[in-house]
Amino acid sequence: MSRFFQVILFTGIVLIMAACNSQSIYDKYKPINKGVWNKDSLVVFQVPVTDTLQNHNLYINVRNKVDYRYSNLWLFVSIEQPGGKTVKDTFEMVLADPSGKWLGEGFGGLKTREAIYRRNVFFPRSGDYTISLQQGMRNDELKGISDVGVRVEKVE
Repeated sequence: MSRFFQVILFTGIVLIMAACNSQSIYDKYKPINKGVWNKDSLVVFQVPVTDTLQNHNLYINVRNKVDYRYSNLWLFVSIEQPGGKTVKDTFEMVLADPSGKWLGEGFGGLKTREAIYRRNVFFPRSGDYTISLQQGMRNDELKGISDVGVRVEKVE
């Protein structure tokens, strides 16, 4: 393969990857300390929002170990907008199908699951929105969750 063709191919792949994620305005994971999520521990994300005219989709992402004991994960979600108004919600993240097969992507002992939390969300004010996630399972210490994340993307 000629050097010119390699450069063109590489440039094309980079452009395609950038185009696939062009709607994303925020995408971050935070690790759970030693894979044990205490029921009182909050995972907090500061999401900067500048576009108050565009609607957004909110995703919650979870990385779990394959030895996680449950097929789901209940979360308490809190979103605080600039100025202090807070919306609280409960969300069930399904991690495995009824047969026990993990729904997330990945290989080895870790699976990454992405789920839409809310569609067409309107952010009324610009500034930093605080999204807090807390595990809502019955365990004081939930084992097997390695990371949780939040992604916000513009709706086309």
